[in-house]
Formats: sequence, structure tokens, C-alpha cells
Amino acid sequence: MALTLMKGSEAIAEAAIRAGARFFFGYPITPQTEIPEYMSARMPEIGGCFLQAESEVAAINMVYGAAGTGARVITSSSSPGVSLKQEGISYCAGARVPAVIINVMRGGPGLGNIQASQGDYFQGVKGGGNGDYHLLTYAPSSIQEFIDIMMFAYEKAEKYRIPVLFLADGIIAQMMEPVELPEMVDYKVDPEEKPWACTGWKPGVINSIYIDTESLAVHNDELQAVYKEVVANEQMVETYNCEGAEYIITAFGTVARIAKSAIAELKAKGINVGLVRPITVWPFPYDAVREAACQDSVKAVLDVELNEGQMLEDVKLALNGAKPIDFTGHCGSQMPTTDEIVEKILSMKEGK
Repeated sequence: MALTLMKGSEAIAEAAIRAGARFFFGYPITPQTEIPEYMSARMPEIGGCFLQAESEVAAINMVYGAAGTGARVITSSSSPGVSLKQEGISYCAGARVPAVIINVMRGGPGLGNIQASQGDYFQGVKGGGNGDYHLLTYAPSSIQEFIDIMMFAYEKAEKYRIPVLFLADGIIAQMMEPVELPEMVDYKVDPEEKPWACTGWKPGVINSIYIDTESLAVHNDELQAVYKEVVANEQMVETYNCEGAEYIITAFGTVARIAKSAIAELKAKGINVGLVRPITVWPFPYDAVREAACQDSVKAVLDVELNEGQMLEDVKLALNGAKPIDFTGHCGSQMPTTDEIVEKILSMKEGK
């Protein structure tokens, strides 16, 4: 296939269409507005539905309804907008409807700014809405990886009947990279494969309400059993230059790319540093982080994020005190730099 230079937001939208998405419900908010803009032009061309809802709350409830018919549905937003969607996301999780949700993170809290951030990690992987639920959550580091994951995201959502969340910082949506676009998936709803869906094929009810306490307990037990399957089967992680490393960096999303540049500079200084990059941030790859960081050669771990250390909590859980852990990062969309990471590792080496 030929490479095509595309803006991230447009490539993401096209990938969703090629993965079979035929319904988009959303509302404009920077830095992801080009996703609905692109969808508004493309969906009519392929017989799909684009609808700009009156609010983010309305958009996620439209997702709930359309996904309940078995269709492949997508919505996108950015941090404050995703906060507004949280009740509906919890409904979708409770009702077990597969859908794809994109959060192009921007600085916060509150309205914050329109620049990149990783400040919604907690919201994405620790819940967000009410109740005991999880979303299969991917944190791609490039436009191509976003595209590649999108091509199987619906399959995973449908296999487990859970929503899939893409947790991407604003840089991915706004940057341009050469990408390889896959062929179009010829997807049609098959009532035999989706007997739970409200297709008109047979009576069915989609809901997340269980008034009787015993019924709700059984429902939650079933959800937890599904989540255990996801944990067992769906972890994705990149390990880079970890064998025999003196230090390990943990980072996700585009920050991991900055970390790789720092690793190259440190190598030139004679310091061997590895990187562990969770691709699924839920389920978090605890075992892979532990395995890389607990080598005899590793002196310490440095967690680098575009926030105040949200993934750091999971890194600490993974290591359980086995190695010293330090942190560098910023909130408010101020990207960690290669120089900062290099200087931090050098100061750790000097025992500072």
C-alpha cells in the first residue's frame, strides 16, 4: 500500500470508517474538531450517518441507542467533553453495548487550554462514571498505531461487549505523518452473531437498570468475569532497549517518543536506558513493567508523563517497592523535553 500524508484527526476518522463505523455522534471541541468535520463530509459519501448533537450528553446517549442495534458507532471529544459523557459511558458499560470512544486530551482541570495533555489517565482507566466498570483503553503513540488498533477495536468491543476508549493526547490529532490506510471492511450487522442487539429480528431489551439487589449483583459478577478475560488476553505493551538496561523509563502516548530520543542521547553518553510503553493502559501491563524493571541490572525507574504522575500510581503498584521510582513531567500542556529526561537520568545516576 502507498503511504499518504494525513493529519491525525482525519486519519483517525478514516480508519474508523474503514473499520466499519457508519454512525458518528459528536460535538465540536478543540483539539479534535477535525474528526467530526471529516466525518460530516465522509459519512454521507458511504451511506453513513453524521449527526452533530446539541451537546456531549446527547451525543453519548445517541451512541448508546445506535450501538444497541448492533451497528458500529463512534464518538469523539476532548477532556471536558468526555467528562460530560461519563454518565452515558457508564450506561453503555452497564448495558454491555460495544462502541468506540475517542478522547483527544487537552490541558485541564476545568476548561484548561486547547493544547495536548495526558491529564485524563485517571478518568480513562479508573472509571469516570459511576459503578464498577472498565473500558478497554488504548493509548497509541503515533497516527499509524492509532489506525492499526482502530482496525481491530470494534472486534474487541464486540467480542467482550464493552466500549473501547482511545486515550490520545492532542498532539496525535494535530500532527501530520505518512500513514498506510487499510482496505475498507465490508461490515453488516448479523443478528445471528449479535443475538443481544435490538435488530427487530427478535424481542430484545438493552438497559443497565437492575432494581433488585440480587439481580444487580449477578450482573456485576458477569461484568467482572468479562473484565478478567480482558486482563488475561488483551494487554499490549512495547518494550524498547530493556535488556541489560541500567535505568527504565515508563511513558505512554507521544511522550514515549520523546523518551526514545532521550534514550538515544543517553546511549551516546554510555548510559543504557530502556523504555516500557503501555499500549493498553487498561488493562495495565503490570507483569511486563515488573519484568523489565526488576532485572538485576536496573538501578531505578523514571516515569515520564504529560501530567502530574497519574500512571505513576500503576507503575508503583507494578513494582511494589522492588526498585526506586522517580518522576518527571508537567501538567498544563508543557511537554517534557528530551533534555529534561536526559538531565533527570543523569541526576539519578549521580544519586541526587
